[in-house]
Amino acid sequence: MDFHIDNILNDMQKDDFNAYLLTGFTNVEYISGYKPTSFAFCIIKDNPVIYTSKMDMELAKNNSSIEIKEYESYDVMINELKEEGIKNLAIEPTLPFSTFVRFRDDFEIDSKTYIDKQRMIKTPDEIEKITRATEIAQRSFLQLDILNNENTEKEIAFDLVRYMIENGADKESFDTIVTSGSNSSLPHAIPEAKKLDRPILIDWGCIFEGYCSDNTRTMVYTEKQQEIWDIVAESHDKAIKAIKPGMKCCEVDKVARDVIADYGYGDRFIHSTGHSLGLDIHETPGFSPRDDTIVEKGMVITVEPGIYLEGEFGVRLEDTVAVSKKGNVIGELPLNIV
Repeated sequence: MDFHIDNILNDMQKDDFNAYLLTGFTNVEYISGYKPTSFAFCIIKDNPVIYTSKMDMELAKNNSSIEIKEYESYDVMINELKEEGIKNLAIEPTLPFSTFVRFRDDFEIDSKTYIDKQRMIKTPDEIEKITRATEIAQRSFLQLDILNNENTEKEIAFDLVRYMIENGADKESFDTIVTSGSNSSLPHAIPEAKKLDRPILIDWGCIFEGYCSDNTRTMVYTEKQQEIWDIVAESHDKAIKAIKPGMKCCEVDKVARDVIADYGYGDRFIHSTGHSLGLDIHETPGFSPRDDTIVEKGMVITVEPGIYLEGEFGVRLEDTVAVSKKGNVIGELPLNIV
């Protein structure tokens, strides 16, 4: 990932920063190939270095592409940076406040999104890993035989995670959602110890070699449920068809949102149209009304419109899209599961 470091150094130079501090595990992994198990301080500068705990030293040395030092104390680390002439320090926006206060008296500090800018654009290798994760997750979903399944929501969620791991996943990429009946109107419903009702909504994904997948399917049974499903499917398809480099993310969101609003359900679409994913399940940018990021080739973003009728049911349909000259759906799982 040396070219990512070079790009960040160029951005830092434009803003006159001497160093950039990262502590987020996936940010450290993205830059170095080493994912901490306890803590780490990654300092991007002309000669980048990671300070990590003694119990992580062997792991870090075996995996990191940049220099590793054993962490002794904040004072030692800060003094070493000051001895190099570092006076100002950029920090990732998610840096814990407890860490920030350790550095604020010794350096001029400002929050910068240099790392997010790099992670927005996926390499072909990253897209291949997301594709593999998606394939594993979708194949595992098809093993469930939902229509003939007598297990509870919790048991089905457990089975899906087990299938994903058996099929080659590292683990699930987020807490698997299996929900049914009126609970499907809750976007982040928690699986319960009850038999499946109708409709059935499943939101699931897995991690393959560090990279996440994310899909949602809703199986409907009544005429009203089918009516809502058709609207969401139209929103889903039109948004994906609209995606192309040069658009703003909020414009893609508007395509999806306008379809649902035109049918009179605009106030029942209660979340953004999608989010980027990669080493984390939620990354930037996203297809939301407030995100004016320009869509670029190499971005990987979900499209997941939904309609939620409180106390009745909800429908969400989600696929992950890789952007080239257009939006290309990753995976081959049909929207309509029967």
